[in-house]
Amino acid sequence: MSTSLNLAPEHPIASPTPTSIPVDGLPPDLQLSPRLHNRDLAPTRLAGRRWGGYSIFALWTNDVHNIANYSFAMGLFALGLGGWQILMSLAIGAALVYFFMNLSGYMGQKTGVPFPVISRIAFGIHGAQIPALIRAVIAIAWFGIQTYLASVVLRVLLTAVWPQVAAYDHNSVLGLSSLGWVCFVAIWVVQLVILAYGMEMVRRYEAFAGPVILLTVASLAFYMYFKADASIAWSVAEPLTGYEMWRNIFAGGALWLAIYGTLVLNFCDFARSSPCRKTIRVGNFWGLPVNILVFAVITVVLCGAQFKINGQIIDSPTQIVATIPHTAFLVLGCLAFLIVTVAVNIMANFVAPAFVLSNLAPRHLNFRRAGLISATLAVLILPWNLYNSPVVIVYFLSGLGALLGPLYGVIMSDYWLLRKGCINVPELYSENPACAYHYSRGVNLRAVAAFVPAAALSIVLALVPNFHSVAPFSWLIGAGIAAAIYLLIAPRHRVYQDVSGECIAVDHSSH
Repeated sequence: MSTSLNLAPEHPIASPTPTSIPVDGLPPDLQLSPRLHNRDLAPTRLAGRRWGGYSIFALWTNDVHNIANYSFAMGLFALGLGGWQILMSLAIGAALVYFFMNLSGYMGQKTGVPFPVISRIAFGIHGAQIPALIRAVIAIAWFGIQTYLASVVLRVLLTAVWPQVAAYDHNSVLGLSSLGWVCFVAIWVVQLVILAYGMEMVRRYEAFAGPVILLTVASLAFYMYFKADASIAWSVAEPLTGYEMWRNIFAGGALWLAIYGTLVLNFCDFARSSPCRKTIRVGNFWGLPVNILVFAVITVVLCGAQFKINGQIIDSPTQIVATIPHTAFLVLGCLAFLIVTVAVNIMANFVAPAFVLSNLAPRHLNFRRAGLISATLAVLILPWNLYNSPVVIVYFLSGLGALLGPLYGVIMSDYWLLRKGCINVPELYSENPACAYHYSRGVNLRAVAAFVPAAALSIVLALVPNFHSVAPFSWLIGAGIAAAIYLLIAPRHRVYQDVSGECIAVDHSSH
Protein backbone atom coordinates (compact mmCIF):
# COMPACT_ATOMS: atom_id res chain seq x y z
CA MET A 1 0.00 0.00 0.00
CA SER A 2 1.39 3.42 -0.92
CA THR A 3 1.25 6.03 1.80
CA SER A 4 2.85 9.39 2.48
CA LEU A 5 5.98 9.44 4.60
CA ASN A 6 6.80 11.61 7.55
CA LEU A 7 9.75 13.71 6.42
CA ALA A 8 10.60 15.13 9.84
CA PRO A 9 14.38 15.23 10.46
CA GLU A 10 14.22 13.02 13.56
CA HIS A 11 13.22 9.98 11.44
CA PRO A 12 16.32 8.78 9.52
CA ILE A 13 14.41 6.08 7.62
CA ALA A 14 10.80 5.31 6.82
CA SER A 15 8.75 3.80 9.61
CA PRO A 16 7.73 0.13 9.12
CA THR A 17 4.11 1.16 9.71
CA PRO A 18 3.82 4.62 8.12
CA THR A 19 0.72 6.72 8.41
CA SER A 20 -0.75 8.92 5.70
CA ILE A 21 0.70 12.36 6.24
CA PRO A 22 0.31 14.94 3.47
CA VAL A 23 3.43 16.57 2.06
CA ASP A 24 3.15 20.25 1.24
CA GLY A 25 3.30 20.89 -2.49
CA LEU A 26 2.30 17.36 -3.59
CA PRO A 27 -0.99 16.71 -5.36
CA PRO A 28 -3.47 15.15 -2.90
CA ASP A 29 -3.66 11.92 -4.93
CA LEU A 30 0.15 11.45 -5.00
CA GLN A 31 1.58 9.56 -2.06
CA LEU A 32 5.15 8.47 -1.41
CA SER A 33 5.58 4.71 -1.17
CA PRO A 34 7.63 3.30 1.73
CA ARG A 35 8.87 0.68 -0.75
CA LEU A 36 10.48 3.43 -2.83
CA HIS A 37 11.41 6.22 -0.43
CA ASN A 38 13.46 7.01 2.63
CA ARG A 39 15.50 10.04 3.61
CA ASP A 40 18.67 8.77 1.92
CA LEU A 41 16.89 8.12 -1.38
CA ALA A 42 14.97 11.40 -1.24
CA PRO A 43 16.07 14.35 -3.42
CA THR A 44 18.70 16.68 -1.99
CA ARG A 45 17.39 20.19 -1.28
CA LEU A 46 19.06 22.74 -3.55
CA ALA A 47 19.88 25.12 -0.73
CA GLY A 48 22.90 23.99 1.25
CA ARG A 49 24.47 21.63 -1.29
CA ARG A 50 28.19 21.44 -0.53
CA TRP A 51 29.84 19.53 -3.36
CA GLY A 52 31.51 22.51 -5.00
CA GLY A 53 34.07 22.64 -7.79
CA TYR A 54 36.99 21.74 -5.51
CA SER A 55 35.15 18.76 -4.01
CA ILE A 56 34.54 17.34 -7.49
CA PHE A 57 38.13 18.10 -8.56
CA ALA A 58 39.48 16.30 -5.46
CA LEU A 59 37.14 13.37 -6.08
CA TRP A 60 38.58 12.87 -9.57
CA THR A 61 42.15 13.52 -8.46
CA ASN A 62 41.93 10.49 -6.19
CA ASP A 63 40.38 8.34 -8.87
CA VAL A 64 42.65 9.41 -11.74
CA HIS A 65 45.89 8.92 -9.78
CA ASN A 66 45.08 5.53 -8.31
CA ILE A 67 47.46 2.58 -8.67
CA ALA A 68 45.26 0.62 -11.09
CA ASN A 69 45.10 3.53 -13.54
CA TYR A 70 48.87 3.92 -13.50
CA SER A 71 49.21 0.21 -14.21
CA PHE A 72 46.88 0.60 -17.20
CA ALA A 73 48.74 3.62 -18.61
CA MET A 74 52.13 2.00 -18.06
CA GLY A 75 50.80 -0.98 -20.00
CA LEU A 76 50.44 1.32 -23.03
CA PHE A 77 54.15 2.12 -22.73
CA ALA A 78 54.92 -1.61 -22.56
CA LEU A 79 52.81 -2.19 -25.71
CA GLY A 80 55.14 0.07 -27.66
CA LEU A 81 53.35 3.40 -27.64
CA GLY A 82 55.70 6.38 -27.40
CA GLY A 83 55.33 9.33 -25.05
CA TRP A 84 53.26 11.56 -27.33
CA GLN A 85 51.11 8.60 -28.39
CA ILE A 86 50.25 7.83 -24.75
CA LEU A 87 49.38 11.49 -24.24
CA MET A 88 47.10 11.43 -27.28
CA SER A 89 45.44 8.17 -26.25
CA LEU A 90 44.68 9.42 -22.76
CA ALA A 91 43.56 12.81 -24.14
CA ILE A 92 40.95 10.99 -26.27
CA GLY A 93 39.86 8.99 -23.22
CA ALA A 94 39.72 12.16 -21.11
CA ALA A 95 37.47 13.91 -23.64
CA LEU A 96 35.09 10.92 -23.75
CA VAL A 97 34.94 10.58 -19.97
CA TYR A 98 34.40 14.33 -19.53
CA PHE A 99 31.49 14.36 -22.00
CA PHE A 100 29.71 11.29 -20.63
CA MET A 101 30.36 12.23 -17.00
CA ASN A 102 28.79 15.65 -17.53
CA LEU A 103 25.64 14.05 -18.95
CA SER A 104 25.35 11.87 -15.85
CA GLY A 105 26.25 14.69 -13.47
CA TYR A 106 23.71 17.12 -14.89
CA MET A 107 20.98 14.52 -14.29
CA GLY A 108 21.97 14.14 -10.66
CA GLN A 109 22.30 17.87 -10.10
CA LYS A 110 18.87 18.66 -11.53
CA THR A 111 16.90 15.86 -9.89
CA GLY A 112 18.93 15.60 -6.66
CA VAL A 113 18.47 11.83 -6.54
CA PRO A 114 20.94 8.89 -6.37
CA PHE A 115 21.56 6.34 -9.11
CA PRO A 116 18.95 3.72 -8.12
CA VAL A 117 16.26 6.41 -8.28
CA ILE A 118 17.65 7.86 -11.52
CA SER A 119 17.31 4.36 -13.01
CA ARG A 120 13.57 4.42 -12.32
CA ILE A 121 13.11 7.04 -15.04
CA ALA A 122 13.99 4.66 -17.87
CA PHE A 123 13.49 1.22 -16.31
CA GLY A 124 10.49 1.89 -14.07
CA ILE A 125 10.10 2.08 -10.30
CA HIS A 126 10.73 -1.68 -9.92
CA GLY A 127 12.65 -2.38 -13.12
CA ALA A 128 15.34 0.00 -11.82
CA GLN A 129 16.58 -2.84 -9.65
CA ILE A 130 18.16 -4.36 -12.79
CA PRO A 131 20.79 -1.64 -13.42
CA ALA A 132 21.14 -0.94 -9.71
CA LEU A 133 21.93 -4.56 -8.79
CA ILE A 134 24.38 -4.99 -11.68
CA ARG A 135 26.23 -1.89 -10.49
CA ALA A 136 26.13 -3.11 -6.87
CA VAL A 137 27.48 -6.61 -7.55
CA ILE A 138 30.45 -5.16 -9.43
CA ALA A 139 31.05 -2.60 -6.68
CA ILE A 140 30.88 -5.09 -3.80
CA ALA A 141 33.35 -7.43 -5.49
CA TRP A 142 35.76 -4.63 -6.28
CA PHE A 143 35.32 -3.09 -2.83
CA GLY A 144 36.60 -6.32 -1.33
CA ILE A 145 39.44 -6.59 -3.84
CA GLN A 146 40.54 -2.96 -3.40
CA THR A 147 40.37 -3.30 0.38
CA TYR A 148 42.64 -6.32 0.07
CA LEU A 149 45.08 -4.41 -2.17
CA ALA A 150 45.13 -1.53 0.31
CA SER A 151 45.84 -4.01 3.10
CA VAL A 152 48.84 -5.29 1.10
CA VAL A 153 50.24 -1.74 1.02
CA LEU A 154 49.66 -1.47 4.78
CA ARG A 155 51.42 -4.83 5.26
CA VAL A 156 54.46 -3.54 3.34
CA LEU A 157 54.40 -0.37 5.42
CA LEU A 158 54.27 -2.24 8.74
CA THR A 159 57.06 -4.65 7.81
CA ALA A 160 59.24 -1.73 6.71
CA VAL A 161 58.79 0.05 10.03
CA TRP A 162 58.67 -3.03 12.29
CA PRO A 163 60.46 -5.93 10.54
CA GLN A 164 59.61 -8.29 13.39
CA VAL A 165 55.90 -8.37 12.41
CA ALA A 166 56.89 -10.26 9.25
CA ALA A 167 56.90 -13.38 11.42
CA TYR A 168 53.08 -13.27 11.39
CA ASP A 169 52.94 -13.17 7.59
CA HIS A 170 53.71 -16.83 6.87
CA ASN A 171 50.64 -18.75 8.04
CA SER A 172 47.30 -19.00 6.26
CA VAL A 173 43.75 -18.59 7.58
CA LEU A 174 41.20 -18.88 4.76
CA GLY A 175 43.94 -17.86 2.33
CA LEU A 176 45.28 -14.88 4.29
CA SER A 177 48.06 -14.66 6.88
CA SER A 178 47.50 -13.40 10.42
CA LEU A 179 49.19 -10.11 9.54
CA GLY A 180 47.15 -9.98 6.35
CA TRP A 181 43.91 -10.37 8.32
CA VAL A 182 44.89 -7.62 10.77
CA CYS A 183 45.69 -5.23 7.91
CA PHE A 184 42.55 -6.16 5.95
CA VAL A 185 40.23 -5.68 8.92
CA ALA A 186 41.95 -2.39 9.83
CA ILE A 187 41.39 -0.94 6.34
CA TRP A 188 37.85 -2.33 6.29
CA VAL A 189 36.99 -0.63 9.60
CA VAL A 190 38.49 2.72 8.54
CA GLN A 191 36.33 2.77 5.41
CA LEU A 192 33.26 1.79 7.39
CA VAL A 193 33.82 4.60 9.89
CA ILE A 194 34.12 7.17 7.10
CA LEU A 195 30.90 5.98 5.48
CA ALA A 196 29.09 5.84 8.83
CA TYR A 197 29.25 9.64 8.96
CA GLY A 198 27.49 9.92 5.61
CA MET A 199 28.26 11.63 2.32
CA GLU A 200 29.52 14.80 3.98
CA MET A 201 32.37 12.85 5.60
CA VAL A 202 33.05 11.19 2.24
CA ARG A 203 33.35 14.67 0.70
CA ARG A 204 35.79 15.80 3.39
CA TYR A 205 37.95 12.71 3.11
CA GLU A 206 38.12 12.96 -0.68
CA ALA A 207 39.03 16.66 -0.37
CA PHE A 208 41.87 15.73 1.98
CA ALA A 209 43.19 12.77 -0.02
CA GLY A 210 43.26 14.50 -3.43
CA PRO A 211 46.17 16.89 -2.81
CA VAL A 212 48.07 14.17 -0.92
CA ILE A 213 48.26 11.82 -3.88
CA LEU A 214 48.81 14.62 -6.42
CA LEU A 215 51.79 15.91 -4.43
CA THR A 216 53.13 12.36 -3.97
CA VAL A 217 53.09 11.30 -7.63
CA ALA A 218 54.42 14.70 -8.76
CA SER A 219 57.30 14.38 -6.29
CA LEU A 220 57.93 10.83 -7.49
CA ALA A 221 58.09 12.05 -11.09
CA PHE A 222 60.61 14.78 -10.21
CA TYR A 223 62.66 12.27 -8.22
CA MET A 224 62.84 9.84 -11.14
CA TYR A 225 63.48 12.59 -13.71
CA PHE A 226 66.57 13.85 -11.88
CA LYS A 227 67.66 10.31 -11.02
CA ALA A 228 67.71 9.69 -14.80
CA ASP A 229 69.96 12.77 -15.31
CA ALA A 230 67.08 14.99 -16.45
CA SER A 231 66.19 12.95 -19.55
CA ILE A 232 63.89 10.03 -20.28
CA ALA A 233 63.34 7.32 -22.87
CA TRP A 234 60.26 8.16 -24.93
CA SER A 235 59.54 4.54 -25.87
CA VAL A 236 60.77 1.01 -25.17
CA ALA A 237 61.98 0.56 -28.75
CA GLU A 238 60.92 1.94 -32.10
CA PRO A 239 57.43 3.42 -31.49
CA LEU A 240 54.51 1.82 -33.30
CA THR A 241 53.50 3.37 -36.60
CA GLY A 242 50.66 3.21 -39.10
CA TYR A 243 47.44 1.30 -38.47
CA GLU A 244 48.69 -0.53 -35.38
CA MET A 245 49.70 2.75 -33.75
CA TRP A 246 46.36 4.46 -34.37
CA ARG A 247 44.39 1.38 -33.35
CA ASN A 248 46.24 1.23 -30.02
CA ILE A 249 45.82 4.98 -29.48
CA PHE A 250 42.04 4.86 -29.98
CA ALA A 251 41.75 1.52 -28.17
CA GLY A 252 43.55 3.04 -25.19
CA GLY A 253 41.14 5.98 -25.20
CA ALA A 254 38.11 3.67 -25.40
CA LEU A 255 39.45 1.46 -22.61
CA TRP A 256 40.00 4.52 -20.45
CA LEU A 257 36.30 5.30 -20.87
CA ALA A 258 35.43 1.69 -20.01
CA ILE A 259 37.47 2.00 -16.80
CA TYR A 260 35.07 4.79 -15.82
CA GLY A 261 32.05 2.75 -16.94
CA THR A 262 30.94 2.33 -13.33
CA LEU A 263 31.27 5.95 -12.27
CA VAL A 264 29.64 7.44 -15.37
CA LEU A 265 26.55 5.53 -14.26
CA ASN A 266 26.46 6.60 -10.63
CA PHE A 267 28.25 9.98 -10.66
CA CYS A 268 24.79 11.34 -9.87
CA ASP A 269 25.33 9.96 -6.33
CA PHE A 270 27.80 12.82 -5.87
CA ALA A 271 26.49 15.41 -8.34
CA ARG A 272 23.10 15.43 -6.56
CA SER A 273 24.83 17.49 -3.86
CA SER A 274 26.23 20.11 -6.28
CA PRO A 275 24.54 23.52 -6.45
CA CYS A 276 24.54 24.07 -10.22
CA ARG A 277 25.61 22.75 -13.62
CA LYS A 278 28.56 25.13 -13.79
CA THR A 279 30.00 23.60 -10.63
CA ILE A 280 29.89 20.15 -12.21
CA ARG A 281 31.27 21.36 -15.53
CA VAL A 282 34.18 23.27 -13.97
CA GLY A 283 34.95 20.60 -11.35
CA ASN A 284 34.89 17.89 -14.01
CA PHE A 285 37.06 19.94 -16.37
CA TRP A 286 39.88 20.37 -13.86
CA GLY A 287 39.35 16.95 -12.35
CA LEU A 288 39.15 14.95 -15.58
CA PRO A 289 40.75 16.37 -18.79
CA VAL A 290 43.34 18.53 -17.01
CA ASN A 291 44.03 15.97 -14.30
CA ILE A 292 44.26 13.11 -16.78
CA LEU A 293 46.80 15.00 -18.90
CA VAL A 294 48.89 15.65 -15.78
CA PHE A 295 48.53 11.94 -15.00
CA ALA A 296 49.67 11.07 -18.54
CA VAL A 297 52.78 13.27 -18.26
CA ILE A 298 53.67 11.70 -14.91
CA THR A 299 53.19 8.23 -16.40
CA VAL A 300 55.52 8.98 -19.32
CA VAL A 301 58.16 10.45 -16.97
CA LEU A 302 58.05 7.50 -14.56
CA CYS A 303 58.16 4.88 -17.33
CA GLY A 304 60.70 6.71 -19.45
CA ALA A 305 63.03 7.48 -16.55
CA GLN A 306 62.97 3.93 -15.19
CA PHE A 307 63.56 2.46 -18.65
CA LYS A 308 66.50 4.78 -19.25
CA ILE A 309 68.05 3.94 -15.88
CA ASN A 310 68.06 0.14 -16.17
CA GLY A 311 65.92 -0.93 -19.13
CA GLN A 312 63.11 -2.09 -16.83
CA ILE A 313 59.47 -1.63 -17.82
CA ILE A 314 57.52 -0.96 -14.62
CA ASP A 315 53.81 -1.68 -14.26
CA SER A 316 53.08 0.28 -11.07
CA PRO A 317 54.46 3.36 -9.28
CA THR A 318 54.64 1.25 -6.12
CA GLN A 319 57.61 -0.55 -7.68
CA ILE A 320 59.48 2.76 -7.62
CA VAL A 321 58.35 3.52 -4.07
CA ALA A 322 59.63 0.11 -2.94
CA THR A 323 63.14 0.97 -4.16
CA ILE A 324 63.40 4.28 -2.28
CA PRO A 325 66.46 3.84 -0.03
CA HIS A 326 65.23 6.04 2.83
CA THR A 327 62.73 4.37 5.16
CA ALA A 328 61.02 7.67 5.99
CA PHE A 329 60.26 8.42 2.32
CA LEU A 330 59.25 4.81 1.75
CA VAL A 331 56.74 5.12 4.61
CA LEU A 332 55.39 8.43 3.27
CA GLY A 333 54.98 6.94 -0.20
CA CYS A 334 53.13 3.89 1.15
CA LEU A 335 50.90 6.11 3.29
CA ALA A 336 49.98 8.27 0.31
CA PHE A 337 49.02 5.29 -1.86
CA LEU A 338 47.14 3.80 1.09
CA ILE A 339 45.16 7.02 1.53
CA VAL A 340 44.27 7.26 -2.16
CA THR A 341 43.32 3.58 -2.42
CA VAL A 342 40.84 4.03 0.43
CA ALA A 343 39.52 7.23 -1.18
CA VAL A 344 38.98 5.53 -4.53
CA ASN A 345 37.42 2.48 -2.94
CA ILE A 346 34.87 4.57 -1.04
CA MET A 347 33.85 6.68 -4.03
CA ALA A 348 33.81 3.92 -6.65
CA ASN A 349 32.83 0.81 -4.71
CA PHE A 350 31.24 1.72 -1.37
CA VAL A 351 28.78 4.54 -2.02
CA ALA A 352 27.02 2.82 -4.94
CA PRO A 353 26.05 -0.48 -3.23
CA ALA A 354 24.99 1.39 -0.09
CA PHE A 355 22.38 3.30 -2.11
CA VAL A 356 21.42 0.17 -4.05
CA LEU A 357 20.79 -1.97 -0.97
CA SER A 358 18.88 0.90 0.64
CA ASN A 359 16.79 1.01 -2.54
CA LEU A 360 15.99 -2.70 -2.18
CA ALA A 361 14.34 -2.18 1.21
CA PRO A 362 13.95 1.56 1.93
CA ARG A 363 11.62 0.88 4.84
CA HIS A 364 14.32 -1.04 6.74
CA LEU A 365 17.69 0.02 5.33
CA ASN A 366 19.13 3.50 5.43
CA PHE A 367 22.46 4.45 3.82
CA ARG A 368 24.56 3.46 6.83
CA ARG A 369 22.90 0.09 7.43
CA ALA A 370 23.07 -0.75 3.73
CA GLY A 371 26.75 0.24 3.69
CA LEU A 372 27.47 -2.10 6.60
CA ILE A 373 25.74 -4.99 4.79
CA SER A 374 27.64 -4.38 1.53
CA ALA A 375 30.95 -4.14 3.41
CA THR A 376 30.19 -7.40 5.22
CA LEU A 377 29.40 -9.13 1.92
CA ALA A 378 32.73 -7.88 0.58
CA VAL A 379 34.49 -9.77 3.40
CA LEU A 380 32.44 -12.95 3.07
CA ILE A 381 33.43 -13.40 -0.59
CA LEU A 382 37.12 -13.64 0.50
CA PRO A 383 38.24 -11.11 -2.13
CA TRP A 384 41.91 -12.15 -2.13
CA ASN A 385 40.82 -15.45 -3.65
CA LEU A 386 38.84 -13.59 -6.32
CA TYR A 387 41.82 -11.37 -7.10
CA ASN A 388 44.07 -14.41 -7.54
CA SER A 389 41.60 -16.11 -9.89
CA PRO A 390 41.97 -14.95 -13.52
CA VAL A 391 38.71 -16.71 -14.43
CA VAL A 392 36.74 -14.60 -11.93
CA ILE A 393 38.39 -11.33 -12.94
CA VAL A 394 38.29 -11.87 -16.70
CA TYR A 395 34.98 -13.61 -17.20
CA PHE A 396 32.74 -12.78 -14.26
CA LEU A 397 33.70 -9.20 -13.39
CA SER A 398 34.64 -8.24 -16.95
CA GLY A 399 31.41 -9.81 -18.20
CA LEU A 400 29.39 -7.77 -15.74
CA GLY A 401 31.41 -4.69 -16.67
CA ALA A 402 30.42 -5.18 -20.30
CA LEU A 403 26.79 -4.63 -19.25
CA LEU A 404 27.47 -1.08 -18.07
CA GLY A 405 27.65 0.48 -21.55
CA PRO A 406 24.17 -0.76 -22.59
CA LEU A 407 22.73 0.41 -19.26
CA TYR A 408 24.22 3.86 -19.81
CA GLY A 409 22.87 3.97 -23.36
CA VAL A 410 19.30 3.24 -22.29
CA ILE A 411 19.29 5.60 -19.30
CA MET A 412 20.89 8.54 -21.10
CA SER A 413 18.94 8.24 -24.34
CA ASP A 414 15.71 8.13 -22.34
CA TYR A 415 16.60 11.20 -20.26
CA TRP A 416 18.29 13.41 -22.84
CA LEU A 417 16.87 12.41 -26.24
CA LEU A 418 13.38 11.17 -25.39
CA ARG A 419 12.33 13.27 -22.40
CA LYS A 420 14.64 16.23 -23.09
CA GLY A 421 15.40 16.39 -19.36
CA CYS A 422 11.75 16.69 -18.28
CA ILE A 423 11.32 14.61 -15.12
CA ASN A 424 8.48 14.47 -12.59
CA VAL A 425 10.66 13.81 -9.54
CA PRO A 426 7.92 13.18 -6.92
CA GLU A 427 6.39 10.46 -9.11
CA LEU A 428 9.67 8.51 -8.92
CA TYR A 429 8.58 7.60 -5.40
CA SER A 430 4.97 6.65 -6.13
CA GLU A 431 3.44 3.26 -6.90
CA ASN A 432 0.28 4.84 -8.29
CA PRO A 433 -0.37 3.07 -11.66
CA ALA A 434 -1.29 6.44 -13.17
CA CYS A 435 2.17 7.87 -12.48
CA ALA A 436 4.75 8.29 -15.21
CA TYR A 437 7.24 5.63 -14.11
CA HIS A 438 4.88 2.77 -13.28
CA TYR A 439 4.93 1.42 -16.86
CA SER A 440 3.88 -2.26 -16.77
CA ARG A 441 3.72 -3.26 -13.09
CA GLY A 442 6.67 -1.00 -12.39
CA VAL A 443 8.88 -2.25 -15.24
CA ASN A 444 9.54 -0.54 -18.57
CA LEU A 445 9.64 -3.55 -20.88
CA ARG A 446 10.93 -1.42 -23.76
CA ALA A 447 14.03 -0.48 -21.75
CA VAL A 448 14.65 -4.15 -20.93
CA ALA A 449 14.11 -5.10 -24.59
CA ALA A 450 16.72 -2.55 -25.67
CA PHE A 451 19.18 -3.54 -22.95
CA VAL A 452 19.19 -7.34 -23.43
CA PRO A 453 20.43 -7.66 -27.06
CA ALA A 454 22.92 -4.80 -26.65
CA ALA A 455 24.24 -6.40 -23.45
CA ALA A 456 24.58 -9.80 -25.13
CA LEU A 457 26.56 -8.29 -28.00
CA SER A 458 28.73 -6.28 -25.62
CA ILE A 459 29.61 -9.41 -23.61
CA VAL A 460 30.51 -11.33 -26.77
CA LEU A 461 32.75 -8.52 -28.03
CA ALA A 462 34.43 -8.15 -24.64
CA LEU A 463 35.08 -11.83 -23.86
CA VAL A 464 35.27 -13.87 -27.08
CA PRO A 465 38.91 -13.99 -28.27
CA ASN A 466 37.93 -13.78 -31.96
CA PHE A 467 36.77 -10.21 -31.37
CA HIS A 468 39.90 -9.05 -29.54
CA SER A 469 40.49 -6.25 -32.06
CA VAL A 470 37.16 -4.58 -31.23
CA ALA A 471 36.99 -5.65 -27.56
CA PRO A 472 38.30 -2.27 -26.30
CA PHE A 473 35.32 -0.57 -27.95
CA SER A 474 32.66 -2.90 -26.47
CA TRP A 475 31.45 -0.28 -23.97
CA LEU A 476 30.88 2.31 -26.68
CA ILE A 477 29.33 -0.19 -29.08
CA GLY A 478 26.99 -1.54 -26.38
CA ALA A 479 25.93 1.95 -25.29
CA GLY A 480 25.28 3.07 -28.87
CA ILE A 481 23.26 -0.01 -29.85
CA ALA A 482 21.17 0.08 -26.66
CA ALA A 483 20.39 3.76 -27.18
CA ALA A 484 19.47 3.19 -30.83
CA ILE A 485 17.16 0.24 -30.08
CA TYR A 486 15.49 2.10 -27.22
CA LEU A 487 14.82 5.21 -29.28
CA LEU A 488 13.47 3.03 -32.09
CA ILE A 489 10.88 1.23 -29.93
CA ALA A 490 10.07 3.93 -27.34
CA PRO A 491 6.91 6.08 -27.77
CA ARG A 492 7.99 9.32 -29.44
CA HIS A 493 5.07 11.71 -29.11
CA ARG A 494 4.29 11.79 -25.41
CA VAL A 495 4.30 14.98 -23.39
CA TYR A 496 6.57 14.74 -20.35
CA GLN A 497 6.06 16.82 -17.23
CA ASP A 498 8.97 18.58 -15.57
CA VAL A 499 8.27 18.73 -11.82
CA SER A 500 10.92 19.60 -9.22
CA GLY A 501 11.47 17.40 -6.19
CA GLU A 502 11.99 20.36 -3.82
CA CYS A 503 8.66 19.70 -2.08
CA ILE A 504 9.95 16.31 -0.85
CA ALA A 505 13.68 17.17 -0.68
CA VAL A 506 15.85 16.85 2.42
CA ASP A 507 18.97 18.72 3.51
CA HIS A 508 22.39 17.71 2.21
CA SER A 509 23.49 16.93 5.76
CA SER A 510 20.79 14.28 6.01
CA HIS A 511 22.60 12.07 3.48
